[in-house]
Amino acid sequence: MSELLTGDLYQFESLLGADDRKVLDRVRAFLDAEVRPIANEYWARAEFPHQLVKGFADLDIAGLANPDAGGSQRSLLNGFLALELARADASVATFFGVHTGLAMGSITACASPEQKERWLPAMARMEKIGAFALTEPGSGSDIAAGMTTTARREGEEWVLDGAKRWIGNATFADLVVVWARDESDGKVKGFVVEKGTPGFSATKIEGKIALRMVENADITLEGCRVPEANRLAGAGSFRDTAGVLRRTRSGVAWEAVGVMMAAYEIALDYARSREQFGRPIAGFQLVQDLLVRMLGNTTVCLGMVVRLAQLQEEGTFRDEHSALAKAYCTTRMRESVGWARELLAGNGILLEHDIGRFVADAEALYSYEGTREINTLIVGRAVTGISALT
Repeated sequence: MSELLTGDLYQFESLLGADDRKVLDRVRAFLDAEVRPIANEYWARAEFPHQLVKGFADLDIAGLANPDAGGSQRSLLNGFLALELARADASVATFFGVHTGLAMGSITACASPEQKERWLPAMARMEKIGAFALTEPGSGSDIAAGMTTTARREGEEWVLDGAKRWIGNATFADLVVVWARDESDGKVKGFVVEKGTPGFSATKIEGKIALRMVENADITLEGCRVPEANRLAGAGSFRDTAGVLRRTRSGVAWEAVGVMMAAYEIALDYARSREQFGRPIAGFQLVQDLLVRMLGNTTVCLGMVVRLAQLQEEGTFRDEHSALAKAYCTTRMRESVGWARELLAGNGILLEHDIGRFVADAEALYSYEGTREINTLIVGRAVTGISALT
């Protein structure tokens, strides 16, 4: 397909090697055959299509960019995979990002070698699905200081008490990485809570208007006992948690580009086929203006995340890099999906034309993994040397 039709005007995808492009083509074929035909149906029902997990497992992509799961450092491929998933559906991209980025990423960054061997291979094969529990009912942006979930050691066990909110995949996850504050030293530590652990419950959040396929949950921990062997050995403070978020924020920026690209493609296809006043609306100046604005946003943000992936592979990646990309790309995404909906006029609010789903889902991407304001202050601290966060 022409780069003019896909939104990759500057052909950034050509930076991938031949083998990585084959992987991307294989994922595209799966998304075209299995995800796009059912996305609106499951979004409307607010249900996750569990039958897709087997297909994702067969693609063998969950551990591609994870050296501890048998993969290698392939940040650019990983980014394009996130983009492609979001271009098909943001809920599916979020499910995959929670599993591979937040859950597997926490274990990769903070687990002992024995713990990695225990969990990561099965997660890479998607035999075990992961979730990540950080946000609480009363704490989102201030979770570092406001965390109220506690961990208390009793012999060779830890007792977890508290509540978590907005936890994706939690209703069906085989293991959940729970972050809690150690009562003895006040430090935030990570624990892997496995399915069926007494004292752990997850209730699906109903009534969402975005990412409706993602099964976000309210988690309750009441005297939840986990063995010392399930405490992430390398997670000793919130700084370790923040290290995981640094990497996953870049993934959200890639997803935002995927949503923008989908919006542009939907709008372009509609403009070329929709006729008003006796000709396709693509021939009207104001319609072309909207399309070029969307293409411009997509191109600028794609260039940003490609460079971000290169910094990751070079080992020079910092907090402000991912924070700026997340803040900027999700802002441009929100703008672009609005223009696409505008171009479709009344048809833009119908699920059958797809763009309404992307407009709604963009609101969630705009807020999760750190709001625009919080990510702005992370970058502001880096460029001024003065923190405005407190």
